[in-house]
Amino acid sequence: MARSPSTLPPAPSTAPSFAPEQLLFTPATPQPQAVPLIFAFPNQYSVGITSLGYQGVWATLAQRSDLQVSRLFTDLQESLPSEPELVGFSFSWELDYGHIFDLLEQLRIPLQSRDRTAAHPLVFGGGPVLTANPEPFADFFDLVLLGDGEVVLDAFIDGYQGVRGLPRSQQLRQLAQIPGLYVPSLYQVTYGDPQGAIARIEPLDASIPATVTKQTYRGNVLSASQVVTPQAAWENIYMVEVVRSCPELCRFCLASYLTLPFRTADLGDSLIPAIDRGLAITQRLGLLGASVTQHPQFPELLHHLSQPAYDGIRLSIASVRTNTVTETLARTLSRRGTQSLTIAVESGSERVRRIVNKKLETAEIIAAAQQAKAGGLRGLKLYGMVGIPGETAADVEATVALMTHLKQAAPGLRLTLGCSTFVPKAHTPFQWQGVNPAAQKRLTLLQKQLRPQGIDFRPESYNWSVIQALLSRGDRRLAPLLLQVRHYGDSLGSYRRGFKTLQDQLPPLSFYVHDTWDVDQVLPWHHLQGPLPLATLQKHQAEALTPQSCS
Repeated sequence: MARSPSTLPPAPSTAPSFAPEQLLFTPATPQPQAVPLIFAFPNQYSVGITSLGYQGVWATLAQRSDLQVSRLFTDLQESLPSEPELVGFSFSWELDYGHIFDLLEQLRIPLQSRDRTAAHPLVFGGGPVLTANPEPFADFFDLVLLGDGEVVLDAFIDGYQGVRGLPRSQQLRQLAQIPGLYVPSLYQVTYGDPQGAIARIEPLDASIPATVTKQTYRGNVLSASQVVTPQAAWENIYMVEVVRSCPELCRFCLASYLTLPFRTADLGDSLIPAIDRGLAITQRLGLLGASVTQHPQFPELLHHLSQPAYDGIRLSIASVRTNTVTETLARTLSRRGTQSLTIAVESGSERVRRIVNKKLETAEIIAAAQQAKAGGLRGLKLYGMVGIPGETAADVEATVALMTHLKQAAPGLRLTLGCSTFVPKAHTPFQWQGVNPAAQKRLTLLQKQLRPQGIDFRPESYNWSVIQALLSRGDRRLAPLLLQVRHYGDSLGSYRRGFKTLQDQLPPLSFYVHDTWDVDQVLPWHHLQGPLPLATLQKHQAEALTPQSCS
């Protein structure tokens, strides 16, 4: 499930500052001829410094003596070089693109790569938004780093050092030879007509790779916080990545498909030592991952954290697999300061859960609520979704029935249902499916039926989901739209206004958002290879939407 910036805690009320930071790494002293580099996060400091991905990339860059790294946020910055050679962005949420424009203008860098000259730095970007589908933003980046920073980041910097003195065009052509480095300007997109699908995507010449492949880190030492600060959105938290990707492969899930294969941190050699390093400076620990409790040694980790030596810590855990919720887990979390647990059920309908490959029975959801209460937890938050391909109104009623049943089965347990609208994501089996317009009414139905029962229903904005889908499935024709909309405001009405202004230059909004695309259609990311081949994604979609799966 996608998370919008609104799901983060509110920013601290005091002015942000780097001063309270406690670093868990030692920055290198830059060499005399070090490359001046600005590494930006297009949002507030409290949001950016809470991103484990941003922290990891920053620490990797800052530990290289051949770089002089300065950080930049929308509300805070370090001393910036007057003539940076590289400017990078960690891009985690689609609607942050407007802040990228703002920061580029602040740095006096032309927004579009075609307008930059030898006097300007190379602008690069990475992160989940760009790795999934960089095409709506392709005109604004000189380079895009596809995949895991552990693999692609040092290769990029090493490559840049080798072309540092060359003309800009030669730099880009040589960097494009490095696996995982995508130079959008070196690829030509042809359309059948301005308002139709893509006809083909080709490199400008044979010297440019026809396909750019996402780079995957396959080690068992995963990420951990590089800095702890009270200025973070989650104050003084130390985060450790327990698992990466997810073995469940829910058909809509970008976090699962894009980050394959499923990897787990080694318990004794990396995970526990990393935890102990963090707890030496803070008492707040967060265990991160799409499916933390599916780590094969999670019971041993839980036992380790149950020892008296950890009595003073405050432990939080990301969403867990429902059928792994035990009374022992709930009791440990309760004793470590956690009051609620989060599980993703997607729907109260077993039929819909079969469609999305959610291998979960209703009885297991009920048992999870009962175990949470028995272990001393006060609340249970469930993640749900409406508008899933194949969903009917009866399936939405099944979600109401499930929540009602949970309230009866675990009386006194505070129930929360966070619910989003299905949004198609690149590199998943449902990338060809559109947003169901009926989802808006279904969110309203859930609200009307659940809130009177005392169930805390928290819907994600349907309009935000429409915009998210536009950016998730968009192509390069959206660039003029994005430049216009930033002046109108981030509302669905602003995007509709932009489409009306540019109606002869790009397809209608419904093409990108609501239409179901043919599986043989050339997708905007056709030349960018994710973890699984196209044929496998097509097979997974067919399996999900066969009559037996939908019955």
